[in-house]
Amino acid sequence: MHSIAKVLVTGAAGFIGFHLTKRLCNVGYDVVGIDNLNDYYDVGIKQSRLDILNKLDGFSFEKCDLVDYPDLQHLFQEHRIEYVVNLAAQAGVRYSLTNPHAYLKSNLHGFLNILELCRHFNIRHLVYASSSSVYGANKKMPFSVHHNVDHPISLYAASKKSNELMAHTYSSLFNLPSTGLRFFTVYGPYGRPDMALFLFTKAIIEGKPIDVFNNGKMKRDFTYVDDIVESIERLIPKAPIPDKNWSGMTPDPSSSFAPYRVYNIGNNEPVELLRFIEIIEQKLGKTAIKNFLPLQNGDVPETYADVTDLMREIDFKPATPIEAGVGKFVDWYKEYYNIKM
Repeated sequence: MHSIAKVLVTGAAGFIGFHLTKRLCNVGYDVVGIDNLNDYYDVGIKQSRLDILNKLDGFSFEKCDLVDYPDLQHLFQEHRIEYVVNLAAQAGVRYSLTNPHAYLKSNLHGFLNILELCRHFNIRHLVYASSSSVYGANKKMPFSVHHNVDHPISLYAASKKSNELMAHTYSSLFNLPSTGLRFFTVYGPYGRPDMALFLFTKAIIEGKPIDVFNNGKMKRDFTYVDDIVESIERLIPKAPIPDKNWSGMTPDPSSSFAPYRVYNIGNNEPVELLRFIEIIEQKLGKTAIKNFLPLQNGDVPETYADVTDLMREIDFKPATPIEAGVGKFVDWYKEYYNIKM
């Protein structure tokens, strides 16, 4: 058990931030949550999450935007924060094709502010969200943190790769322990309305067609949100130390001479999109109307996480079966929207 420590969770009203904050409060951390409550998707869901969090012991919330440095600085000054988990970001691969400036503002400018404040306030460990999208044009499966990731195919992916580079710079220059987490297609209750599981469930219930990209041949390493937060909780107190075996002659992208690490967090079991839809259909007892479409710009046909390093570090492997996870989401969706079937 850890002694009571204070954690700043950015994006606390977001999908992963909500679930992580609940977990951290339940195991005894004090959590300061911030979120700008923007309207990228339904603010009502964000407020519903926040209503639940506000009832938890050890939780306090402040509305704040990462790009507002004075507000962030005041927050760091007011609270004796020891750990930071940065989950606030502009999400979505396809949205980045039409709204690129939103990604530079939140994912780069905002993350720089976090790094600067972690540096000046001597934060013990910065954990931040990266993404499986950084693997971009890579074809070798499963994706490994030891692989080079220099060929992103969306601005969203490029912004997440940039976060890893920025974090390494601060780890190197200022001895700031940082850990980047490459999430693989996270899903679960209170999920984002722009994600496939939410869109498919809603459309199937309403009898509307669903868009099935790459003619259903996409594969995703769907990772249940509880497995994500379990991994983060275990990693928070495990600040990385310099890798004594790291060599600039054969540089390993996953570690460094600095206190820096990157991990994949995925289910290690990719599922074809058509099978994913079939599981939703079975849970709802209703068949989807499918609109088959080609692969979209910025999308990758398959993701598959090698989680060997994560398992070695925290003795835990995400393993929630897709059938169980989808079932929990559909049950939540029907209850949240008061749907009788």
